[in-house]
Amino acid sequence: MTDGPIVIVLAAGRGTRFRTSGGDGSKLQADLHGKPVLDHVLAAVERSGLKHHVVRSADSDGMADSIAAGVRATATASGWLILPGDLPLIGEMSLHRVAKALAEQPVVVPTFEGNRGHPVGFARECFDALAALSGEAGAASVVQRYREQGRALLLPLDDPGILTDIDTLDDLQRVRDLLAVAR
Repeated sequence: MTDGPIVIVLAAGRGTRFRTSGGDGSKLQADLHGKPVLDHVLAAVERSGLKHHVVRSADSDGMADSIAAGVRATATASGWLILPGDLPLIGEMSLHRVAKALAEQPVVVPTFEGNRGHPVGFARECFDALAALSGEAGAASVVQRYREQGRALLLPLDDPGILTDIDTLDDLQRVRDLLAVAR
């Protein structure tokens, strides 16, 4: 088993909403201040120092299929942080806090101002359930099962980046504007 959880970066989606909104090509390759959206996410993961695995294709394009593929590809991990590749403002400290919280509970869901975000953390005991996922629903069923058992932690974080995803051209412009203000 590897030390610490592995960040599974989901980069296999079709990006249908992005193209429907007028976007050209993949939202993960869309330019965000000189580099692709996905590169911003990967840079945060690399700054965190956590090991990671990028899922660029899965048997299906559903989020659950991508999660299952990533978990199966890293089967020796002690846990997983599931991070969609369209969250370019995610902070590396958020990744650390979720990873650390996995020592307390087998499922960790980060929140910002009461809203659930990513990455969602799963301990090793969740392997079978995660590896068997399929379809579009992500890992919501696994999270729900652990919440019902009182074994899922909602972890408040001071990071709006855990919620700030890019699904449309308007989302991309909003993130561009946020980054411009931060510079």
